[in-house]
Amino acid sequence: MHEAPLTPELYCVDISKSLPFYIDVLGFRIEYERTEEGFAMLERQGSRIMLDQLSSDPSLSWLAAPLERPFGRGINLQIRTDNVDELYKQVKISGSEIFLSIEDKWYRADDVYVGSRQFIVLDPDGYMLRFYEDIGVRDQRPE
Repeated sequence: MHEAPLTPELYCVDISKSLPFYIDVLGFRIEYERTEEGFAMLERQGSRIMLDQLSSDPSLSWLAAPLERPFGRGINLQIRTDNVDELYKQVKISGSEIFLSIEDKWYRADDVYVGSRQFIVLDPDGYMLRFYEDIGVRDQRPE
C-alpha cells in the first residue's frame, strides 16, 4: 500500500456511478474498499483519491455546510499523468463532461515559466479534475 502526503476524500452521491468513471474512464485502480460503507481508496500513477458515499446519517459525514451540486466548488484537483493526450481521448470517447479542453499553458514560477499540457473533466458529482503532463521550463513566456 502506498502513502501519499496528501489524499483528498471526495463525497459522492452514488459510489456505484463514481467508481466506473474513476476506474474505466480515468484509469484509477482500487487499492482497497469498504463496500458496506460506500468507501474506496483509489490510485493512479501515484495520485490517490478517496471516494466516500454520502450517508443518510449526518453524524457519519464530515460536512461544514450542506453539499450542493456541483461538489467541490472553488477547487480543482491537479493530477499528473504520463500521457495526457491519450487520457483526453478516452475522456472524450466516454462522453464525460469536459470543463476545459486540452491546452498548453505556461505559468510563471518566479523568474521562469513552467509548461503544462492540461484539461479539466468533471466527475459525476461535479468535482473538477485537472489532468496535466509537464511540457518543460522556459526562461521567457512562450508567445
